[in-house]
Amino acid sequence: MLRLGPDHGPTILALPALFEEANRSRTLLVAMLRRLADRGIAGAIPDLPGQGDSLLPTRQARLSMWRDAVAAAATTLAGPVHLVALRGAALAATAIDPASCWYLSPLTGEEQVRELRRLRIAGAGDDYAGNIIADAMIDDLAHAPLPDGARTRVVRLAGDPRLADNHLPGAPPWRAAEPVAAPALADALAQDIAAWIAG
Repeated sequence: MLRLGPDHGPTILALPALFEEANRSRTLLVAMLRRLADRGIAGAIPDLPGQGDSLLPTRQARLSMWRDAVAAAATTLAGPVHLVALRGAALAATAIDPASCWYLSPLTGEEQVRELRRLRIAGAGDDYAGNIIADAMIDDLAHAPLPDGARTRVVRLAGDPRLADNHLPGAPPWRAAEPVAAPALADALAQDIAAWIAG
């Protein structure tokens, strides 16, 4: 688990976007957490089973494993713990009770599955843009609710017409061909999160 910032005070448990979107948006996520660390807010990014540097093959991952991993990661962090999740990652956070939740362009389970099916390689039923995903995981995601706690903030980017508490300018990094730093967007996201935690 990558950790940034002080070892006391509020801590962000940050969940990267899922599957191929993780590689494209991780640079932004880390940049955002570095800016929050400069403000005295700690951050931690766990590797979910079958994602990131996890040794488990992606095809063996299940949503229940992700939820257990998020819950285990939360117990290792100084409190209060605030959840930050990109895109479909919020679906893995139903087993924790954070001080608050902050979502960037969140997806319901059905929306996440639609995104995956859009990327599926023709003729390869379980290959989704290089990620071998079991049918059981697709079924898990399809029926997964998006957590909606008492203190939940939703932020979307300016081109996204869906409802949100705030819309910020910037291009979605998960749509980019290569990872992008997007320093202005990282600044804006960090500022929004810091204000949300302080409020």
